[in-house]
Parts: sequence; structure tokens; C-alpha cells
Amino acid sequence: MATQCVQVKNVVKTSPQTLSNLCLKINVKLGGINNILVPHQRSAVFQQPVIFLGADVTHPPAGDGKKPSITAVVGSMDAHPSRYCATVRVQRPRQEIIEDLSYMVRELLIQFYKSTRFKPTRIIFYRDGVPEGQLPQILHYELLAIRDACIKLEKDYQPGITYIVVQKRHHTRLFCADKNERIGKSGNIPAGTTVDTNITHPFEFDFYLCSHAGIQGTSRPSHYYVLWDDNRFTADELQILTYQLCHTYVRCTRSVSIPAPAYYARLVAFRARYHLVDKEHDSGEGSHISGQSNGRDPQALAKAVQVHQDTLRTMYFA
Repeated sequence: MATQCVQVKNVVKTSPQTLSNLCLKINVKLGGINNILVPHQRSAVFQQPVIFLGADVTHPPAGDGKKPSITAVVGSMDAHPSRYCATVRVQRPRQEIIEDLSYMVRELLIQFYKSTRFKPTRIIFYRDGVPEGQLPQILHYELLAIRDACIKLEKDYQPGITYIVVQKRHHTRLFCADKNERIGKSGNIPAGTTVDTNITHPFEFDFYLCSHAGIQGTSRPSHYYVLWDDNRFTADELQILTYQLCHTYVRCTRSVSIPAPAYYARLVAFRARYHLVDKEHDSGEGSHISGQSNGRDPQALAKAVQVHQDTLRTMYFA
């Protein structure tokens, strides 16, 4: 059963904007589509079956070395792309690598085939929240995990993989040299501004993209590292595709700061954290669940963050 929580204060004192936002969320949770990319303006990548994956890891609060980290991966389930499915796991605290990525990607590839009757020929993977110092290690493990997921489905199945890391936590800000191009009271750069020279790495493939229009304060562009690209995209192709995906986020009618798959993975991971807290409260043991490892049962923790199989096929996290 689909649910939508609303705070009392928003019911007592509502506004057209609040009602519009609620309708966007409810429509998606019931299987509807809020928006799609204009077909004749879409990237050429959509000419073949392609799945967009987003992944994120959330960690327990600082100082808590017992609560697990939570990993989430989402995958697109149609050609627009508009609909997404999610899968979530718990793992060792403070572990940045997604240990069960192979199984999680396999689940999403199976669901993609059930939804579209096609096997994706390309996998575009947006990875959120990777520390810059761990990029090589995480790429090595997770790229092999994605390939392993494909081989487990079919021995000769080798879709092209593009692995992109999305970073928001940096101190880079961009400003318009021409005052006439500044947007809004804050004088921000226009949405869609892309920088891939001068301030980027001298020989690696990275770029800055400010995909959203800042409402308040100085806009912070997202920093993208293209760590692997079997599909041999040009810089322009990948930057346009990334910018287009920032317009498909279902919660609002504006472009957002990171691509929708990465945004959804973040939502799923934080949602699972709340499921875990609810489980701890239900256990009657405060912040502890009795068990085998550090006072916690791994199976109970894993079960706590899982949702019903039917719910997994919907955008319950929207």
C-alpha cells in the first residue's frame, strides 16, 4: 500500500505549492509519470536499451562505531527514464565500498528485463559520495562487481559500462565574468554551466556542472569524475546526458544539483536509516538489537532495512 506522510502544520496552513509537491510524490508512488525528456532532444544514448544506476552509502553518526553503514542502489526501469527500482543492504560500519554491489546490480538488471523485455547494452553508473583519496580502490572493486553481475546473468553478457563519481562536498564556486549573464539576486551562473578546462585535472576526465538554478546563496556546482568509459562518450555527450538526467527528478519541476539516479540512491539510503531506527525502537532495547556481532544480529539488521518485494518495484522513496 502506498503511503504519503504530511505534517499537521502543512495541512492546517497549506498552499498551492505544497499541494503541487504532494501530488507529484503521490502520483509517482502510484505508478504515474510526472515528466519525461523531450524525445527529439534526448541524448543518442537512448537509441539502444540503457540502464541508469545510482549508488550511495550512508554512515552512522561520528563516534558510533557499532551501527552499520547502509548501501543503496537504484536503477531505471523504462526508456524515458522516469521509473526507478531500488535495492538496499547493510554492511560494516564506515565501509565506503559497496560490498554486495554484484548482487544488487544483478537484482536491478533482472527487474529491468522484466519491465522492458530488453537487456541493456549500456550501463551508466553514477556513484555518489566517494572520497577523492579512495577513487582507485573503489573503482577497482565496484567495476569488477558490476561485470560479475552481468556474467552471472549470462556468460557472454558484457554491456558497456560508464562509471562516474559525483561529488558535492568541495569548495569550488563559479561566477560569471559578464555581469549581464548573472542570474537572480545572488548573481549565480546560469543552470547548465559546464567547465572542463583550466580548473579540472590536466589529463583525467572530469568536469564541473552546475545543473540547477540557485534560489538562495551561491550555487555549488557538482564535480564529476569519469573513472571508466567502455561506451567511449565524448565529453559533450556525457555532459549533456548528465544535465538531462538532472531534469528527470520526480519531486520537483526544476532541474536539481545532481542526476536523478544519484539523488534517488541518497533518498533510499537515508530512508533505510529510518527503518533501522524504527527497528531498534521496536526491539525495546534503545539503540541496541540483541545478536551476535557487537550486540547486533546481522540478519536482523539486514531484515530491518528491507521493504516488501512489491514495494521495491515502486518509487516508495519519492
